[in-house]
Amino acid sequence: REEEIAAAIAEDLRRDPFGAWLGEIAGTAAEASHARKSLRRWMFPKIKPIPLTQMPGFASVRPEPLGTVLVIGPWNYPIYLSLSPLVAAVAAGNTVVIKPSELAPACSALLAELLPQYVDPDAVAVVEGDATTTQALLAQGFDHALFTGGTEIGRKIMAAAAEHLTPVTLEL
Repeated sequence: REEEIAAAIAEDLRRDPFGAWLGEIAGTAAEASHARKSLRRWMFPKIKPIPLTQMPGFASVRPEPLGTVLVIGPWNYPIYLSLSPLVAAVAAGNTVVIKPSELAPACSALLAELLPQYVDPDAVAVVEGDATTTQALLAQGFDHALFTGGTEIGRKIMAAAAEHLTPVTLEL
């Protein structure tokens, strides 16, 4: 659906089709492909060495999902910076709620329309809205939240997430 994605990006950001492909579509597709190819390897426990005093025991690190992850997308790369964290979170076994930026309405609407066609709607949801919607989502308490955007909004995200001790990844 590259043409539809490029058209939405052009509508919101006035980016030409090649710029949309280079900046958002190609990277997203590459990350999804890499995750699909690597998933089996990522799932296996990693055996770790232990001290002689703990023999005959063994140690391993087992990957486990966090739960439900909130991805708050930015306006400047609304497709890539919403779908890239989605790929990572789903590959890790999490469910995801994506809240696209209201400042990129065509991309937000396209994500809301297309994602349920390609991913399990019980595992991934798109919630459109403004800052009030974001605050209402954070008030629900997620297992992790990711936000890409400005420092001022990042502080608000962090404060709202702190109410529920939600771990946050901020790219500011």
